[in-house]
Amino acid sequence: MTEKPLSGMDPEEFRKLGKEVVDWIADYLKNAEKYPVFSQVKPGDIKKQLPIAPPTSPERTENILADFNRIILPGITHWNHPGFLAYFANSASAPGILAEMLATALNVNGMLWRTSPSATELEEVVTDWYRQMLGLPVEFQGVIIDTASVSTLVALTAAREAVHKQVREQGLSGRTDLPRLRLYCTEHTHSSIEKAAIVLGIGQEGVRKILSDAEYRMKPELLSAAIEEDRKNGWLPFATVATVGTTSSTSIDPVPAIADICQKEKIWLHVDGAYGGAAAIIPEMRYVLNGCDRADSFVTNPHKWLFAPMDCSVLFTRHVGILKQAFSLVPEYLRTTDGTVNNYMDWGVQLGRRFRSLKLWFIIRSFGVEGLTSLLREHCRLAREFASWVDADKNFERIAPVPFSVVCFRYHPNEISDETKLEKFNAQIIERINATGELFLSHTKLNGRYTIRIAIGNIATTEKHIKRLWELLKAEADKLE
Repeated sequence: MTEKPLSGMDPEEFRKLGKEVVDWIADYLKNAEKYPVFSQVKPGDIKKQLPIAPPTSPERTENILADFNRIILPGITHWNHPGFLAYFANSASAPGILAEMLATALNVNGMLWRTSPSATELEEVVTDWYRQMLGLPVEFQGVIIDTASVSTLVALTAAREAVHKQVREQGLSGRTDLPRLRLYCTEHTHSSIEKAAIVLGIGQEGVRKILSDAEYRMKPELLSAAIEEDRKNGWLPFATVATVGTTSSTSIDPVPAIADICQKEKIWLHVDGAYGGAAAIIPEMRYVLNGCDRADSFVTNPHKWLFAPMDCSVLFTRHVGILKQAFSLVPEYLRTTDGTVNNYMDWGVQLGRRFRSLKLWFIIRSFGVEGLTSLLREHCRLAREFASWVDADKNFERIAPVPFSVVCFRYHPNEISDETKLEKFNAQIIERINATGELFLSHTKLNGRYTIRIAIGNIATTEKHIKRLWELLKAEADKLE
């Protein structure tokens, strides 16, 4: 076999196959519903079709693409399917996909300004566009990171730096001259907060979970009391995490009251708006970010509800100096004389940085703020519509308010009070609906109650899909004994 060129493929072959791949993507976006949204394979089905050792000789790309269709696709759960209603439903829009193709071709590493000025300066501009869309104050500056989990880790590292500057040099291990750090959140806060505490050396014992009210929101008076108690017992409170759109119920913590407490106590306030934050681009929903203008850091994910392909998380902070103080570490081979430019490697953990701002730029320009607003507004309308059907049916019960586009509910006829039986029945309903391949649902637990949870966020989801879901829910509930 003749050797392939150094690029891995002849340019004309690449052009031909590239067009085929683009055609496949276009057909996929148009006809995603022909696939079962929830993969029907069993554990090990994909692995057993793949060789246990890598090929020694080059293989034809046509054969690789054929195996993609034959082996890989059956094992895909289709997040781009309009029937995907699990977790936080998201979708990769066509403009975002095109931008990803270009970014991949350029293969930019945006660690320094000089390693691609466009990557740095576009990130500065597009994160400020997004700041304006959300109504955040001008002193907030943004940086694009992969996920909210890492964005939160970065923010809490800055919070730790603000109270313990010597930790950067001396660490925490074995030291007796520092009080233990305390971080506050609720039992509904995302699990990434505890993971960040583990990584930062605070430990799970350093995370104190504040009780929530009947709508799963943090109780500020209990936060204030906990901080006072912890100070008396030798802890050093250093950060609170509030959430706009909690993962299970999408509740909104009372950020203004929490901000008052954090300001008084001089502790860092980080707001997790990974999902719910995007709703603030809707003028009549700008209130969801009330109080966030007083936060020290705020994260929101365009890959969750702004149709950006995975992964794209934007971390905003008013304390870039502290962020750089926590992370900047410049070896000689990365030193530059470029003056006052941003070198985003100083803003977090990663040195290598993908050109993520390109897809956000494409999306905002392609849809416009009005187009994005219209899509999010419709998703919220569909959720309220679905919630009204739940509320009107005596065999179903809504478990949480619907501030965004997620509905939490369960099958609960009046004659059944046994929670074990209710959990079994609701789990069966989810399992049977997922097995149809038409729709994909997930669950959570709220106050110990097994809860069906639907998240409307896919760009192609319409009222037709939620009507079909309601039909299936009622049909499967009728089959239960």
